Amino acid sequence: MSMNRRQFLSTSAALAAGAVATPALLTRAAAADTIKVGVLFSQTGGLSIVERSLTDATRMAIAEINAAGGVLGKQVEAVIEDGASDPKTFNEKASKLVIQDRLPTVFACYTSASRKAVLPVFEKRKAALFYPTYYEGFECSKNVVYTGAVPNQQLSNFIPWIIKTLGKKKFFIVGSNYIYPREMAKVSKILIEKNGGEWVADEYLELGHSEWGSMVNKIKSSGCDVVLSNVVGDSVIAFYREFKNQGLSHDKLPICATVTSEIEIAAMGAEYAVGSYTSFPYFQAIDTPANKAFVERYRKFVNDPKAVTHHALESSYFQVYLWKKAVEQAKDTSAAAVLAAVGGQSFDAPGGKVTVEKENLHTALTPRIAQWQADGQGKIVDAYPEPVFPLPYVAYGETQQNLFCTPAGLDTAKLKG
Repeated sequence: MSMNRRQFLSTSAALAAGAVATPALLTRAAAADTIKVGVLFSQTGGLSIVERSLTDATRMAIAEINAAGGVLGKQVEAVIEDGASDPKTFNEKASKLVIQDRLPTVFACYTSASRKAVLPVFEKRKAALFYPTYYEGFECSKNVVYTGAVPNQQLSNFIPWIIKTLGKKKFFIVGSNYIYPREMAKVSKILIEKNGGEWVADEYLELGHSEWGSMVNKIKSSGCDVVLSNVVGDSVIAFYREFKNQGLSHDKLPICATVTSEIEIAAMGAEYAVGSYTSFPYFQAIDTPANKAFVERYRKFVNDPKAVTHHALESSYFQVYLWKKAVEQAKDTSAAAVLAAVGGQSFDAPGGKVTVEKENLHTALTPRIAQWQADGQGKIVDAYPEPVFPLPYVAYGETQQNLFCTPAGLDTAKLKG
């Protein structure tokens, strides 16, 4: 068949257009077979000592889910960003993930400062944030699934135990200077006084502060017989080292912490923490086949035979499975569908059964207390027999029979009362 010049150019243009369009079509087809989620923790900065492990645990859960067939028959793809240990950066990266990348769900944040920084993004855009860290409570967002401990799962067991079991009644409260330590101190003071103890000081140093000589001197001269630590990040290491360097010992004056985990113990050296205590729902030392298998899988995943697991890491891991169950129940990946379906979801986590409560999107967890040993592991010295219902407003009188945070939102009238 003969072809004139105009026919030739027209046909060539059509073929060229098809050649250009084909990769785009393939990309869209590939995208249709994946579900993208955001992952936003600090890869750099002072908090990266902990937060890189939260990224790893999230990636590990995603890898396991993908190996088992994915979610709704699709593979899950993590879009990872770095919060750089800076609340402003967290806000910028959350905006990128939610607005620019249009991701309905993001697994994110370690500190309350970073959570508060990103919260307006999720609430305004009606996206879903899964937050894995133990926190101070006093929050009730319809756009956040809280999978870490709240004060009634971390302090309501700890303070009475310190007073009644350890026989320590004079508390020196010390923390990093931001919302989590200050709010935890408020709860602690109520519980200390309620249980017949007293607090002799409530002191703070900036997040990341490394010079602890003056503060430890204050502790020594305060007359306290126990230190309640809400110190966070790199500062934990500097604090414990200075504590021992000044001749203080945990057998006489124990540090009882709400933050110090296996990862900080490994970073500081176990000898600085031996005899001190921490209250968490999860410890690597939980002696069950499920947890031992989890620890081994994690070490293999990060290619480090000495890697440690800890509470926020475990929550980062199991919350991906809770998201999966919500998506599969809803048969929908949208934030609205996930948030509507996630309440009531349970999962057999490494530390035991966890359940997202429908009433407040916080998670029922099992409180535990451990004493740190010479091998860097915690010996569990007290544990509840079953998970405890989460009460983010327990310091303000909230009970399971009188909830302040409900599916309708925060009942501010109760809060004021």
